[in-house]
Amino acid sequence: MRPFVVVKSCEAVGGKVDDALPAATAVELVHNFTLIHDDIMDNDYLRRGVPTVHTIWGAPIGILSGDLLFAEAFNVLLSGGGSCERSRRSAEILAKATIILSEGQNMDVAFESRIDVSEAEYLDMTYKKTGALFQASAEIGGVAGGGNECSICLLSEYGRNMGIGFQIFDDYLGMTSKDEIIGKSVGNDIREGKKTLIVIKTLASPARSQLLKVLGKPTASDSEIAKLLESMRQHGVLDYVYKKAEAYVRQATVAISKLPQSPSREVLKELAKYSISRKK
Repeated sequence: MRPFVVVKSCEAVGGKVDDALPAATAVELVHNFTLIHDDIMDNDYLRRGVPTVHTIWGAPIGILSGDLLFAEAFNVLLSGGGSCERSRRSAEILAKATIILSEGQNMDVAFESRIDVSEAEYLDMTYKKTGALFQASAEIGGVAGGGNECSICLLSEYGRNMGIGFQIFDDYLGMTSKDEIIGKSVGNDIREGKKTLIVIKTLASPARSQLLKVLGKPTASDSEIAKLLESMRQHGVLDYVYKKAEAYVRQATVAISKLPQSPSREVLKELAKYSISRKK
């Protein structure tokens, strides 16, 4: 989705696909670098239904693979031709986004040992961990296409809000979908002690005691998770979380609607809607 956002944002401000390809490639390389390291940190054995890099090759090779992708991202971005100033600005945006993303990942890990994480803290972490790279993707696309500052600002707002909505919905899917669809065990966030919005709202509901019995418990059974899910549904937690994701996506579509009408603008609007309706 991220490189697609780069390309369509470029087109939405009058640029061409070829103008965006080096930047789109760079964004995807950075994204995959973060996934490899994220899997190592979370000790996840599957990513989209297939074994993770460190599961096959070991953590040292996984770390080196991620480092290589990160370096190659900027190599591709800065040697892709085109305007030197646009490439420089795009590299600056991507570097800053990676710093923010690292902060978000650190927050996510730190939250695992806390039981008092607030919704505001979660949303800040979600922006940093996921929204920042979507935001950078949209901004970089605008830069690559030669967009004016107003257009780039609107694209930035679009990417930020869609990214937050995307992550909230991703956490929602992680609790409500099926193993074969999401490529990992449903309820893993609960077993790992992740402080998702679902967990935060459940801790403030009558299902708190039920959640605490399995939160951070790697051996929690599918039956325990299923019963907890039903309690979450009964107490309105799942509905609240979905509506929160929906609200952020709505803000994204409002922002992008302020750009001049074009097929690419409409595709970006549809992509935002898809981000909270996808199955995997």
